[in-house]
Amino acid sequence: MTPVRWGILSTARIAMQKVVPALRKSAAHEVAAIASRTPATARGAADALGIATAHGSYEALIDDPTIEAIYNPLPNPMHVPLTLAAVRAGKHVLCEKPFALHAAELEVLRPYADKVHIREAFMVRHHPQWQAVRAHIRAGDIGSLRFMQVPFSYFNDDVANIRNQAALGGGALYDIGCYAITAGRWFFEAEPEQAVALIDTDPAFGTDRLTSGLLGFAGGAQLAFSVSTQSVRYQRAQLVGTTGRIEIDVPFNAPEAEACRYTIQRAGSTALETISVPAADQYQLQCEAFSHAVRHEAPSAAGLDEAAAGLRVIDALFASAKSGRVERL
Repeated sequence: MTPVRWGILSTARIAMQKVVPALRKSAAHEVAAIASRTPATARGAADALGIATAHGSYEALIDDPTIEAIYNPLPNPMHVPLTLAAVRAGKHVLCEKPFALHAAELEVLRPYADKVHIREAFMVRHHPQWQAVRAHIRAGDIGSLRFMQVPFSYFNDDVANIRNQAALGGGALYDIGCYAITAGRWFFEAEPEQAVALIDTDPAFGTDRLTSGLLGFAGGAQLAFSVSTQSVRYQRAQLVGTTGRIEIDVPFNAPEAEACRYTIQRAGSTALETISVPAADQYQLQCEAFSHAVRHEAPSAAGLDEAAAGLRVIDALFASAKSGRVERL
């Protein structure tokens, strides 16, 4: 297909180190421009990445008539305002997670959902290991999925880091708890009906440095997770069914150059089988899916609906931590 011409809205590290290299791996894309708040920063990033056009403001990139799709990795509070400006200009937008700080903020984008593609960038759903594990569940290989446990953590106490700045949407739940929530919604293929949370807040940063959540799904199924910005680097996903179980070694930050592994105990067996999934760049797969949609699919509200559903869970968890009660969604 004709390559989709992408513009990169900021020189954020995830753009420079993950998304632009991923876009470059496929003939489905052309990275045509990058923007920053200053011309010098934009030019430096463009030169470093071999991008032809550098815009010295976000508005200039959005107004560039040669750009079809925009990747938005700006700080969380800027996701919706800059995405709104982009879709008003007729650009398709792939926006980093979380799309907003509250689900209601997305409603300003809804009038444009049938005109351009608007999606939240959860690359994990495109990785072959997530696809394979979901196939096991659908096939009944572990019986009925009953509960999941997800720990996800890293240590970062840098006061200057955006993840430790409450005003910019920092903290564990927004940064990595959203992945645990996405995992539960993906593998149960359902939306939670109840949410309860406990939060430990950093006294200096004002962000949640440790959040544990429990989500209840229809039929009594549950997801329990703990996420932390001030604990040892670790991640796992345990999926336990009525007759078997699956454990994913690296469910979220899957290495692009190495094979991934998950372990399965199939229904009716006590043996543990380790399955290796070939190396894959989940950012590349995500971008390819988006560009394919731009060329071959009609825009719809599905992307916004998906993002809003995840944000409603985050809203409920914060509300539960404040109220001390189980919140219903």
